[in-house]
This record gives sequence, structure tokens and C-alpha cells, in this order.
Amino acid sequence: MASTPAEIEVVADPKAQQNGIPAGGDTAVDLVVDVYSASAYGDLEKLRSFVERHGQSVARPDGNGYYALQLAALNNYADIAEYIIEHGGDVNAADHTQQTALHWAAVRGSIAVAGVLLQNGARVEAADLNGYRAVHVAAQYGQTAFLNHIIAHYGADFDATDNDGRSPLLWAVYNGYVDTVRLLLFRDAYQGGQDKEGCTALHWAAIRGNAELCTLLVHAGTKVELMVKDDKGFTPAQLASDKGHRHVAHILSKATSANGNSGNDKVCSGRISKIGYAPILLFVIVILLILFINSILIAPNFMKVTAVVGLWVWIGLSLAAGSLVMFYRCSSKDPGYILPNTGWSGKNAGAGDPLLDIDLNNSSTWTGSWSQLCPTCKIIRPVRSKHCLSCKHCVEQFDHHCPWISNCVGKKNKWDFFVFLCMGTLTTFLGAVIAFHRMWTGSPKIPSSETWIHHMVTEHPGAVTFLVLDVFVLSGAFTLTVAQATQIARNVTTNELANAYRYWYLRGPDGRFRNPYNHGCRKNCTDFLIHGYNNDDKIAWP
Repeated sequence: MASTPAEIEVVADPKAQQNGIPAGGDTAVDLVVDVYSASAYGDLEKLRSFVERHGQSVARPDGNGYYALQLAALNNYADIAEYIIEHGGDVNAADHTQQTALHWAAVRGSIAVAGVLLQNGARVEAADLNGYRAVHVAAQYGQTAFLNHIIAHYGADFDATDNDGRSPLLWAVYNGYVDTVRLLLFRDAYQGGQDKEGCTALHWAAIRGNAELCTLLVHAGTKVELMVKDDKGFTPAQLASDKGHRHVAHILSKATSANGNSGNDKVCSGRISKIGYAPILLFVIVILLILFINSILIAPNFMKVTAVVGLWVWIGLSLAAGSLVMFYRCSSKDPGYILPNTGWSGKNAGAGDPLLDIDLNNSSTWTGSWSQLCPTCKIIRPVRSKHCLSCKHCVEQFDHHCPWISNCVGKKNKWDFFVFLCMGTLTTFLGAVIAFHRMWTGSPKIPSSETWIHHMVTEHPGAVTFLVLDVFVLSGAFTLTVAQATQIARNVTTNELANAYRYWYLRGPDGRFRNPYNHGCRKNCTDFLIHGYNNDDKIAWP
């Protein structure tokens, strides 16, 4: 079995207490006694005094073997780091564990100091005694922004392995840092690497019982990772089951089965998944129309249609025709696909890298959440977007994937979908009313020896079949219409309601659900009905 947490040596957090000085916090004059304490506290004036007036060196380690530059790097004091380097500090000086200042900067994600170090010749691939590079340390501590910075700007190798064969991806998975994993997958980090125990990133996600990471890795990976066995002969699904993580085991087993289909089964499954249930719904609609016309409207055993009934029949048939048009529109219309970035490879930093300046917040789409990265499409997507596994695209203002229209419901077709539901509800309601009216008043006198229901079933089976099927469709259409209307009034999507706990923007300061896009029922409905969607740029509160 794979190593337990106690058997994995994680890089120690080198704190300033090792010099008798607490890291961070306000400067205490009586504690700033040398260049090391001044560097730890970020007291530039004191540091200058120690160096320029008292002749203390910033190039030598302290009694514990740590350098002043490491202390400045840990606490992200860029000005201190610059001063130390200008006065003889070695950017690549290593302590007794062979860690450099860049390793220490990675512990707390000190991006400003990392820039100073790397611009002055620090080796981005420097490794300590365990083989940890800065990318490993950043992944171990979940410093996603720091990791992105040194990869995008300095070409750090994010697939490098330590002495135990563990890559940054494996470390991020082990420690449960979803954002860091998402970044590495976005950059095409290799999922198939195995450590000294034979474990891949997916093995560790299964061992830890992290369903979110397992799902993310499965969606971004291939079937190969699902079948890899560790040194004990266990696949990720078997490990999850062995550890008692039933939900994770189910996810992995389902993914393995889906990828394990072969031949005609796989082709058939793929076609059904792509086509969905739209042909079935279209078939039901056509059957209802045929039954309505033959068994309700022109049935010989019913009385002649009156002018009033004829008017309602004409309205119902018009709504049915309109429903078919809207059914075609919301099934065939682009729901708001965001085109994938096919011209960029995550393996190559530099020109064209969508994350090159992400830490500068110069992207109109970027809001600071790493969940906006799509590892599959390689795009920075808008906040309310989601990648649809059925459509293989990210969809803007994703509501849900509806198998009954074989399409996603999103920003560009939600209006069509809602109108389709409304017209479908009205059509089936009128059909049920007209059918019941014709059956109740339009048939000849019923013999006293039998009940009305028995008479209808025996004499008018087509009408009964229509009514039952129509009421069934009506109940579904009405439920969906009410649900969609409620969500439109609140300016929230089906996906957001179902996964509110996962989305940071739907939580207020107190941790409770709070929708920043809710401008009130009147404005939400007005904007949707006029424009067809709600503008995400206008939020009710920050």
C-alpha cells in the first residue's frame, strides 16, 4: 500500500523562530538586534544601520545555518531582499538542507521576493536534499499564484520529480489543494507519473477520499490513468474501495466502466450520449398531436365541435406549432459556447500564455478565482460558466445540460428554452381541458349499467390514452416552468443552486448563500425577457 502521511517527508516551514525571532508581526525594537532579525521583520533602516555603520555581513549564515535573504524571502520583503543582494548576499546560498531563498519564498507564496531573486540570477530549478524545487514547495503549501508566476515568467518545470518520484501535481493532490491541481492540469501536467510506491496523482486522490479532485483528474485525464496499478497491484478505484471511500470508488468505477466499453457498445453509448432524448420527446409530441386530432377532434363517436371549442382547438394547435419551433431553436442554438484555446500549449510559457500576466489582474475575465481555469478547453472562463462533459465545451451562464433537448441551456438559449417550456405547458393544459370537455359532454348517453370511466376506456381508448399521456407531459412541463421562472426571478441558475456550496461568489461574509447577481425580481425578470439574459457585469453588491 502507498505511504502514510507520516512516512512522507514534507519540506519544513523555516520560520524566523529558529533565530529566536517570531516571523511577521510588528517590529519590536528590542528584538531587532542583528541583520537576521531586521530581515525577518522587514526593518530596512535597522538593516542599513547594521550593515553600513556596524559592518555586519548579510552574506554569512547565522548560528543555525540560515541566511538573512531567506528570512526576507519567507516574509515577502522585496526591498530587504534587494538591499541584501546589492550588499553581497548570494541569491543561491543554501542552508544545511540545501534550500535557497527561493524555497523559503515558495512556502508563503512570496511573489514579489521571487521576482527579485530570479531577476538577480536565482536558479529556479535549484533542489534541496529531498529533491524539492520551488515548484514542489509551492505545491506542498498550495501557493497557486506563486507557482503560476514562476512557471509563466521563468519557465519552471512543473513536471519535475523529487527524490521519491513525486511531482508538484502529486503533492498538490496529496495535500488537497484543488486550485493548485487545476492550475497544473490547465498547464498539461503529466498525470501518469508514478512515485516510489507506484502511485499516480489519481491514486493519491483516491487514498485521500477527495471526490472533487478525483472528478477533476478523471475529466482532464484519459482512461490510462484509471487502469494504472501501484506497486501492490491496486487501481485508483480499488484503493478508494479499500479505504472505505464509497462515493469516490463509485466515481472511479463509473469512469472506468464508461471508458471500458468497446466495439459496438462504445459506439452506441457515444451516439446516445450525443443525441440525448430529443428524438424521444419529438416522438411523444407527434403522437400527442395525432391522438388529439384523431381521437379527440374528429372522433366519430363524439358530438360535433362547436365554434367555441373550435376556437380553443385552433389556439391549442397554434401553440403546439409554436412549441415545435421553439423546441428546434433551443435544441439547435448555440447555448453560449466559449471557444477553446487550441493554439496554446500549457507546456510552453511565454508568448500566447493566457496565464502570463494573470497575477497582474489585467484580464477583464479574471476575477481572482482559480476555478475559472478550464483544464480541458485551456481558457479563463467567466465566473458563471461551466464545462459541460456532454457537449465538450465551456458554456457561459451554464444552467444545465438538458437531455430532452440534447443541448445545454446557457446564456444564449435560455430564453428560447423558457419560452418552449411555457408554450409546452399551455399547449398540454389546453389539450387536457379540451379532451376532458369532449369526453364529458361530447359522447352519446352512457348506459346506466356502466360507469363513465369504464365507458371511456372501452369506447374511446384513444382519447383516454391521449389524456393520460398529455397530463403526464403537462406535470413535467409545469414543474420545469415553475422552477425556471423562480430561478429567473432570482437570477440564479440550476447549476448554481445545486452546487452553491462549491462556488465562492455565492457565499457572503458569514458563509451563507448570497447571490451577488440578484437585483430584485422586477429587474431580473425585465432584463431576462427583454435581452434574453442577465448581464453578469452588473452585480448587486461586491
